[in-house]
Amino acid sequence: MSNLDPRAPFVLDTRELGRRPGSDRQMSFTAPAPAGLGIEVLSIAEGSPVEVDLRLEAVVEGVLVTGSAYADLVGECVRCLAEVAEEISVPLQELYFYDDRDQDPEDDEVSRLEGDLLDLEPVLRDAVVLALPFQPVCTEDCPGLCIECGARLADDPDHAHEAAIDPRWSALADLQQDQD
Repeated sequence: MSNLDPRAPFVLDTRELGRRPGSDRQMSFTAPAPAGLGIEVLSIAEGSPVEVDLRLEAVVEGVLVTGSAYADLVGECVRCLAEVAEEISVPLQELYFYDDRDQDPEDDEVSRLEGDLLDLEPVLRDAVVLALPFQPVCTEDCPGLCIECGARLADDPDHAHEAAIDPRWSALADLQQDQD
């Protein structure tokens, strides 16, 4: 009995392949992105389309899935908080072992078929998160925000503030003036 819902967008049926090593099937589909597909500052918006091109191939151990996924990313620049929007293309490759093979059931690192169904979502999630930049920026030379007032420096390159002396150190400034 399978715990996977065959109607879920990233659950694929491999029944057509049979268990004949060498048989394969090409497939392409578009599915809505699941929640939390990305990192804090950059992700694929929930429900936005994810285009997937796959090749499913029966091998002795199970089903080998190879292909690519394409989607639009949205987020914000870590330097200036401006909106960042770009496309991502990630390669996918995973071997799903047949569920009746002698494998350690506690091994979480192994993907398994449940009956004739496989769940592509964890593989997609891993591929997307690993492909994302750790600190996305709007442009490579983004100057960020002013540390004094928070103004976006890309909008005003000549932005500056008068040097203010901390009142706790003002007595030292008076000493400097006395020496001059």
